[in-house]
Amino acid sequence: MNDSKKAENEAAAINPDGATGNAGAMSADLAAPAPAGEPDPFVVLENLQLENAALKDKILRALAEMENQRRRSEREVADAKTYGVTSFALDMLTFADNLRRAVESLSSDAREQAGPALKTLIEGLELTERDFQSRLGKYGVKKLEPLGAKFDPNLHEALFEVPDETAPNATVVQVVEDGYAIGDRVLRPAKVGVSRGGPKPANENAPT
Repeated sequence: MNDSKKAENEAAAINPDGATGNAGAMSADLAAPAPAGEPDPFVVLENLQLENAALKDKILRALAEMENQRRRSEREVADAKTYGVTSFALDMLTFADNLRRAVESLSSDAREQAGPALKTLIEGLELTERDFQSRLGKYGVKKLEPLGAKFDPNLHEALFEVPDETAPNATVVQVVEDGYAIGDRVLRPAKVGVSRGGPKPANENAPT
């Protein structure tokens, strides 16, 4: 009995809280910090998520830029196809003007009195003009038709005003030089004369 009591007293002196040696070691392991030099796994995960988001944003931006570049390239190719002949077509308008002047230089009376040779020449000029206009149309060049339309500064160049009470004010009543467009652009505005002093709106309050 004395020996057992002595052993218990020695154990109590070694571990005064009454816990065993193994339990104390386990508690010490749980409370101990992570070994030095090893990152926190939660911090590592957060950094990976941020990096992944940044890479995803870069990829989306790169894809958007590639799509914009593709659209720009397609638009430039289309513009080059449509407007590539602009300078050439503009030079050819003088030829079209001269053909028109040649056809219009003869009055109706002169045509009626013209001999067979002259009539053949006139018909040849008119045929050449129609063929030339058709060929311009194949390249997207079209003649404007402003006569009777409302004056548009984007399409027309007003040279003078014509007093005309029968036409609404600012109506194209005379074409001095034909205008042309290519695609959606004006190649050369039409030089026109516009009406002035057209019909006035009726005064509803005027006495009858």
